[in-house]
Amino acid sequence: MAQESRENRVVRILSKDIEGKMKLYPGLTKIKGVSWALSNAVCQILNLDKAMKIGQLTEEQIKKVEAFLKNPEVPEYILNRRNDFESGINKHLIGTDLELTVEFDIKRLKKIKSYRGYRHMAGLPMRGQRTKSNFRRFRRKGAGIKKKGEKK
Repeated sequence: MAQESRENRVVRILSKDIEGKMKLYPGLTKIKGVSWALSNAVCQILNLDKAMKIGQLTEEQIKKVEAFLKNPEVPEYILNRRNDFESGINKHLIGTDLELTVEFDIKRLKKIKSYRGYRHMAGLPMRGQRTKSNFRRFRRKGAGIKKKGEKK
């Protein structure tokens, strides 16, 4: 009975609520900035079972996971901020830090009026995709199409 109640609890890791019923490996990816590769690294390095439910983690294990995610000791190809523009160091950002950094990067691109900045301003794709049909969001009917039931 006590085991069941622990699994049903909501666990808070790095200001993100994760259901206790989820397994550890996919559950960690619910945190913004944690990829499947980093989640796997957490499980491997901290010797945690991937199939373990997040609700079964002890407070000590949760603190270890948080400390590891704040300062991951993994190969640099797993990090999401390699060769940072301002500092030049490799680091990993999580949560609101990641969102703010990406937002500032886009603002910087717009300010210096680079190609990618222009594409962001125009709401167009930046990486060479076709623009005839597939990038369009919120599609509307064309100007030449009449509504049904409209008579002249």
